[in-house]
Amino acid sequence: MNEFANSPAPKRYPVEVIRSERRAKTSEARLVNGVIKVRIPAWFSAQREEEVVTDFVERIELKMHSRNINLEARAQALAEKYHLPLPNSIRWVNNQDKRWGSCSRRSRNIRISNRLGKVPRWVLDHVILHELTHLVVPNHSKAFYDLLKRDPLTERATGYLMALSHRLDLGSLGDLAESPCTDETELRRAG
Repeated sequence: MNEFANSPAPKRYPVEVIRSERRAKTSEARLVNGVIKVRIPAWFSAQREEEVVTDFVERIELKMHSRNINLEARAQALAEKYHLPLPNSIRWVNNQDKRWGSCSRRSRNIRISNRLGKVPRWVLDHVILHELTHLVVPNHSKAFYDLLKRDPLTERATGYLMALSHRLDLGSLGDLAESPCTDETELRRAG
C-alpha cells in the first residue's frame, strides 16, 4: 500500500465519565485500555459535561489518528520531489489554535497541527510543503509562492484549508502574501 494513501477513519473509543466531589474546577481525560476515561467535577451540568467530553474525545481521537501518519517520511519524500531541504525535525502538536503548521528557520524544526490528522493526504502534504518551502524562503513573497506552486494541488489545498477554517468557525486564512514572516513562519488557520 502506498504510504501516502488515506488512513482509515479514526477509531471511536468507548467513553466513561467519572464525576468527582474532590474536583473543584479541572477536568482530565486519558485513554486507558481502549476506553476514554473523562474525570470532571461533580457539580458540572449535563450540558457542560457534554461539552467537556466532546472536546476531550475529539482531541484524543485526533492524537491517536495522527500517530499513524509518518510525518518524517512524508517530509522526506516531498523534500526530495521538490528539491527542498529537510527539517531537523517535524512533529505533531496540539497547541496550534491559529496555525496549520509552523517552522523555525533557526532550529529548522517544523510543527504540524494534529487537527490535520484527518484531512486528505494531499492537503497535509501541502502544509508540509509550505513549511519546507519556508526553510528556503522565510516570507510569503513571490519567490516563496513560485516555489510552492510547483505542487499542482496548491490552489486546491489552500481552498480546502480555507473551507475547513470556516467550518471550524475560525475565519479564513486571509491573504498569506501580505503577512511576512521572520524566524517563525506559519500557515494561519484564523486571522
